[in-house]
Amino acid sequence: QVHLVESGGGSVQAGGSLRLSCAASGRTFSSYGMGWFRQVADKELEFVASITSGGVTNYLDSVKGRFTVSRDNAKKTVYLQMNNVKPEDAAVYCCGENWAGLGSRRVGGYNYWGQGTQVTVSS
Repeated sequence: QVHLVESGGGSVQAGGSLRLSCAASGRTFSSYGMGWFRQVADKELEFVASITSGGVTNYLDSVKGRFTVSRDNAKKTVYLQMNNVKPEDAAVYCCGENWAGLGSRRVGGYNYWGQGTQVTVSS
């Protein structure tokens, strides 16, 4: 059974940093593409960043230069390093798996999702 568990969320001041983690339990994690999305209440999931099985990354324009997505295949974990966090970054952050190894910007491009972790930003 596949599990994705996000952690690392919490409260951070604007301008601060936070690192989110998404731990997977699948045996073939290294072959998966992984994505980070976020959701604010009553709005749709928004693409934030992705990383392919080969390590190619992609970012939402508004987080480029501030967020970094990375992966540790030995730990079966993908990370989202969030620097210079802004109030508009506050959301529930979820990770998704793409079993084809791709990094999609679409919600429909992912086969499995975690439950999410809340990020709150105070100004």
